[in-house]
Amino acid sequence: MSAPATSERGVRPLCACGTTIALAVLAMALLDPRERPCLFVASAVLAGSAYLLAFVWLPRIRAESRRALAMCLALAALWRVPFLVLPPRLSSDVYRYVWDGRLQRLGYNPYIVVPEDPGVAHLHTATTRRMENGWVPTIYPPAAELFFRGVTAVEESPRAMKAALLACDVSVAVMLLGWLAATGRSPWWVLAYAWNPLVAIEGGGNAHVDLLGTMCLTLVAWSLARRWTMLAAASFALAVAVKLLPAVLAPLLWRRVRLRDALVGTALLVGLYLPFVDGGRLPLGSVGQYLVYWRFNGPAFATLVQLVPPRRLAAVAVLIGFALAAWTRAKLPRDSADAWSWPIAATLVLAPSVYPWYLLWLTPFLSGSAGFPLAVWTVSILPTYVAFHVREATGEWIVPCWLVVVEYGSVAAAAVWVAARRWRTAR
Repeated sequence: MSAPATSERGVRPLCACGTTIALAVLAMALLDPRERPCLFVASAVLAGSAYLLAFVWLPRIRAESRRALAMCLALAALWRVPFLVLPPRLSSDVYRYVWDGRLQRLGYNPYIVVPEDPGVAHLHTATTRRMENGWVPTIYPPAAELFFRGVTAVEESPRAMKAALLACDVSVAVMLLGWLAATGRSPWWVLAYAWNPLVAIEGGGNAHVDLLGTMCLTLVAWSLARRWTMLAAASFALAVAVKLLPAVLAPLLWRRVRLRDALVGTALLVGLYLPFVDGGRLPLGSVGQYLVYWRFNGPAFATLVQLVPPRRLAAVAVLIGFALAAWTRAKLPRDSADAWSWPIAATLVLAPSVYPWYLLWLTPFLSGSAGFPLAVWTVSILPTYVAFHVREATGEWIVPCWLVVVEYGSVAAAAVWVAARRWRTAR
């Protein structure tokens, strides 16, 4: 009888970390980094530190109690509530989502219409006038656009978008539990996703559509583990049609889906794009402007773009991610979480902009020691929200250099620590 009690006691330090995350995330929900940047960063550091402590503790959990795990997940649900009811403070993208959905329902193509065009001023509402970067058409691929249309058919509001993406958030956790079970890993690793402060902030808080793509990508991994190959191919097509980033993971499907499945996935992807084709032009919207003009928190791209044109440099980033995915497919176990996370991370390192919500794509795949540096990245990127304060003070949308050094330096230090531990173990 003593062994189970000892196992359950192992959950107590984890619960202490969860309580700390809850309090710190609640403070972040109530604080505006424009007005109180120091308190916001302090809360982010506290939440992130508690999360990383929990992450390191997860492999030690041997408790079999489903009740204890359910309570931990309920705690994660609890700290999402304030973000859901409060208006978005850390991004205005949700207003673009509402605009794109509204445009489609009115019969317009969001890849062509420019929101600031005086000719479409009558199409705006008080909500859609709050969007930024209205000088370019949309950048989001067609699955995201259809999602916006579906949500706005219910209600044209940020609240509806938040609720829909919170449903995606919950779905990721459920699918992740299924994937962990199918691959024989501890279900407690679901907390590496559910307790990540970034997920709460960017899901119910800022309602970023990346969570929809993350859900589709998690379904791909789960489907492959269960040998649901056609569902895996279709889900992968949907993930790419939410944002183009996961396309670098295509090698992970090599010899794990049948030719018929691949053709179904390809047909689905083409079918999603076809309704938005206009005059033979691919519906890419403002992708070109994004590569040329958008810069945020991407030090590697900002340095190399002085030597290489931006579009070519972006192609190099994609090739690196694709090559790393091919390597992991050949060298790592079939259902390794690292095979899903590291190729995306390598691509993002060379991206022109690295917004915090881009890292949502990594969050379901952080289980294991090799995922620790990426878990650190999801935490060290949180202070970059002070860019809102910098813009209010100076008019420039930038991250202070010292914060960039801390962000990427923390990731590098974590990677060295993991490598050193593995080297000592090998010896």
